[in-house]
Formats: sequence, structure tokens, C-alpha cells
Amino acid sequence: MQMRNRQKGITLISMIIVLAVLGFFGYAAAKLIPVYSEYMGVVKSMKAVANSPNAAEMPLDQIRRDLSLNYTVQYVDDATIPADGVKLETANGVRRLRIVYDKVVPFLYNVSLLAHFDHTENLLRPGTGT
Repeated sequence: MQMRNRQKGITLISMIIVLAVLGFFGYAAAKLIPVYSEYMGVVKSMKAVANSPNAAEMPLDQIRRDLSLNYTVQYVDDATIPADGVKLETANGVRRLRIVYDKVVPFLYNVSLLAHFDHTENLLRPGTGT
């Protein structure tokens, strides 16, 4: 006599392993989503400052003040970006605002996640579009 019924699906152990892997990546995503959301706020703040009038002639201190005001609107913590992380660079006659910073996120016990962010925006001259 042949057995016609075959079992289909996964076992309980396989289901537990799949759920554990999904849970691990879900937990990592839950820890990293706020960090990337904050980074998007930094980028929006940089774009707002770069598109402001006379941005190409502003001193670094004024740019930092304007960024700080925009951070408040974008829910960015001022302590996230160190003062030396905001830089002005000039290349080919174009001034660029660059922000570089690292964010360490506690993950499990003594394991942390490190996110490195680096973004550059051209500072526009009024009336030129560059």
C-alpha cells in the first residue's frame, strides 16, 4: 500500500529559526530608522541653507547658526553633529557645505552599530544658479 498523503510546509523548528532571523533584522531596522530619519533632516537643513540668499558669501559661523535653527525644525539633535563636522570647501570657484559625522547606536549588550554620514551641498550665488 502506497502512502498518498505527503506533508507540506515547514516544521516548528524551521518556523522558529525564520522568526528569529526576521526578529533580528526587524530589531536592527527599528534601531537604525530614527538615525536615518535624523540624517534626512540634516540633508534638508543643508539644502535650506545652501539655497538661502548670499549663501556663497556667508561665513562659517553664520552657516552654523542657520543650520542650528533648521535642525530645530527638522528634529535634529544639535549634539549629533560635532562643530568640526561642518566644513566649507572651495573647488573650481564653487563653495561647498560639507557635513561629516558618525552616529553610534547601542544594539545588543556590548555590540553597537556605527552609521557614517557624509553629505555635500553647493552654496548658490544669488542670480547665477550655481
